Amino acid sequence: MKKETRASSAAMESLSQQLERFSEVLAASRTPHVRSWSPATVRRALQWARYMRHVYRRFGHHAGIRLALDRRLRDQWRREDGAAPATYSGLTSFRALGRCDLLLAQRLLGNRALGDAAFRCLLGQLCPGPGARDAEEETLKDRLALLARRRAAVHLLRAGGLGESPAAHEDPLTQTQAELLLQRLREVGQAAAEGPRSLLCGLWERLPQNSFLGVIAAALLLPSSPPEPPQKELELDSPKTPGEGRHELVQWLLGKSDTMAAFCHSLPAGLLASVVGLHPELFPAYLALLTDWGRQLSYDLQKGIWVGAEARDEPWEELLSRFQSLCQAPSPLKDEVLRALETCKAQDGGFEVPGLSIWTDLLLALGSGV
Repeated sequence: MKKETRASSAAMESLSQQLERFSEVLAASRTPHVRSWSPATVRRALQWARYMRHVYRRFGHHAGIRLALDRRLRDQWRREDGAAPATYSGLTSFRALGRCDLLLAQRLLGNRALGDAAFRCLLGQLCPGPGARDAEEETLKDRLALLARRRAAVHLLRAGGLGESPAAHEDPLTQTQAELLLQRLREVGQAAAEGPRSLLCGLWERLPQNSFLGVIAAALLLPSSPPEPPQKELELDSPKTPGEGRHELVQWLLGKSDTMAAFCHSLPAGLLASVVGLHPELFPAYLALLTDWGRQLSYDLQKGIWVGAEARDEPWEELLSRFQSLCQAPSPLKDEVLRALETCKAQDGGFEVPGLSIWTDLLLALGSGV
């Protein structure tokens, strides 16, 4: 019996020490000390956080253990220069273990001192890809997404109170991700000139590309001075106004032709028209892709429509939709589109009869709308 008691006391002491050490790691995650963290350190910290969450789930209903660990944590933050729970950045209670992995990930995502390699590792841990999901519990990525939705809901409520009306294509979660992206671009840009490009290339390789393109578009459309979010949400730092970062996004798209092509082909016509309307530097590249698209179509005499050489080629209707969206934009964008189509028509022979030149047919189809 004495041996069992001693073993139980030893296990309790070991668990308490681990709790204290993890609390120190959590406190350090929001400081400049993470500059020295390697990818392996990030992985170990997240693994440790998951273990602490397991401890919470296992002993959450055990009153004696919960009270003992609560007392140990309370003694720890009191030793830290008399810090109060509201200002102490480590664990303040046993209950905090239930979300310690979420809190650790959020702090690392928002810490500008975290190095590029460690940050890419963090993204890989949060978005492990297909086949890596634990069937017994929701992933940390899921829980971060839930938090983002809650923060986005607050944005919408605040916007509603101010009488603002978000456009129909704006998704609250995507908007929140776009704000975080611009914030991170600003931070890495201050640290190194190549920081934004390296960050975007890493995200492009790791994240689902269509979703990432949607986040880029949302970031390019964010207003210059959005309403500030609440000051305290789950002990998270409030994001800074995303006023910078758009230039880096535009330059990155223009410097990667394959990404720019995916951006122009994957996103809805109306959304792209809004983006190039706000960022005219992207318009020549978008227009060039549309004209290349048109040149790949040929007229099917039997069907009476323009078709691609292969079934996977984009249809005529989609090309027309994109030009229609551009022509619905205010001048000078609309004028430049019509001028480009007239130039292509003249180069193609200047035909006025339908079915001989795709540019003639596009202008005829656009005639009633412009």
